[in-house]
Amino acid sequence: MTLISNHMPTEELQRLDAAHHMHPFTAGAELNARGVRVITQAKGVTLTDSDGKEIFDAMAGLWCVNIGYGREELAQVAARQMNQLPYYNTFFQTTHVPVIALSKRLADLAPGDLNHVFYAGSGSEANDTNIRLVRHYWAAKGKPDKKVIISRRNAYHGSTLGGASLGGMQAMHAQGGLPIPDIAYIDQPNWYAEGGDSSPEDFGLERARQLEAKIAELGEDNVAAFIAEPVQGAGGVIIPPSTYWPELQRICDAHEILLIVDEVICGFGRTGNWFGSETYGIRPDIMTIAKGLSSGYQPIGGSLICDEVADVVNNAGDFNHGYTYSGHPVAAAVALENLRILDEENIVTNVRDVTGPYLAEKWAQLADHPLIGEAKIVGMMGSVAMTPDKSARAPFSSDPGVVGTICRENCFANGLIMRHVGDRMIISPPLIVTKSDIDTMMRLVVKSLDQTYASVKADGLLNAA
Repeated sequence: MTLISNHMPTEELQRLDAAHHMHPFTAGAELNARGVRVITQAKGVTLTDSDGKEIFDAMAGLWCVNIGYGREELAQVAARQMNQLPYYNTFFQTTHVPVIALSKRLADLAPGDLNHVFYAGSGSEANDTNIRLVRHYWAAKGKPDKKVIISRRNAYHGSTLGGASLGGMQAMHAQGGLPIPDIAYIDQPNWYAEGGDSSPEDFGLERARQLEAKIAELGEDNVAAFIAEPVQGAGGVIIPPSTYWPELQRICDAHEILLIVDEVICGFGRTGNWFGSETYGIRPDIMTIAKGLSSGYQPIGGSLICDEVADVVNNAGDFNHGYTYSGHPVAAAVALENLRILDEENIVTNVRDVTGPYLAEKWAQLADHPLIGEAKIVGMMGSVAMTPDKSARAPFSSDPGVVGTICRENCFANGLIMRHVGDRMIISPPLIVTKSDIDTMMRLVVKSLDQTYASVKADGLLNAA
């Protein structure tokens, strides 16, 4: 049996990686010049690199390792399924037991009448599915002009052509001829950066009502759907004002458009409920899922679809869409076991009732730090906005991300994975963190912020734009 292990010095592994591996969202030449970090193993909330250094993973991989690393049950389920049925597709009037069981489990878990699943290999692929699905749905209802999907600036919905187009990130749109046609945008609900002198509540209403204005501008007969994350994850953990989602729901109910809620990050316990839609009282017609569905142990994603949309699509002939790995049996079996662990070990309710409130108390205290203008958190996803002028909520005079990168490097040096989005620092730890883990993480966070403040001050970067 071939065993892949760290049998080379770190420098040799870095050299081979630089020679052959192109990394996502990375300036390749810059990374290759400095050398990658090589992760060799992980357990619980802790990573270990090729030099034996332990690192607290406060990002749960990419927002996904909800049950933590090293769960033998998932490895055993995967091995059993590989021995029994390692692969078969779900095309050609065919199915298999793992995908049947997972689909039933998801229908039971999902809110409302989201009783149907169309599988993909990732959240990006699932959002590509959603584009075709909603346009096919309206065409089947005799309204083929309803094609436009409205999204938000600074939203993230994946990096495929369709997913990146649905997202509102300008750096992504600048490459590859994006966005594709018939995608429109409204502004994000980021009160801290864009709210000016308005209250968060008034700002939330204003930003939500941009959707109604955009529908009127485009014409309701041309708009197919609105898509949004309950909390913007990759956009910086932007937690909307309390008035925002109720008003968005009112607008979607008042107009003939579908509501797509992207739960790729927020789903499966991240906000303290099984889905962010439950946290914010949202009623989706379609829900995008991935990441926490398998805790990252296998690549799997999908679209949860309401009865009305599924009935129309199912009765409209062939839906000419799908992926080789839609409903992969090993991924489905692993996802099912992951959901069992989340449920039977009360991980989601523990986040809601115990560790989430404990982390929220600790996280709120960061607002007193001299470098921090805002500390926001829901469940196990939080962010802090760094600023040179707390009272004015001012950005730094340096380019966005300069201070964030300094803080990220301090985190790495201290054995902490905390991500930066511009000059916001964000966390999304595994849902299995204990109070003791949270104490450890917070010590590293404060240490890294202290170092960043001292460095920024000494380098003359503590100036407002």
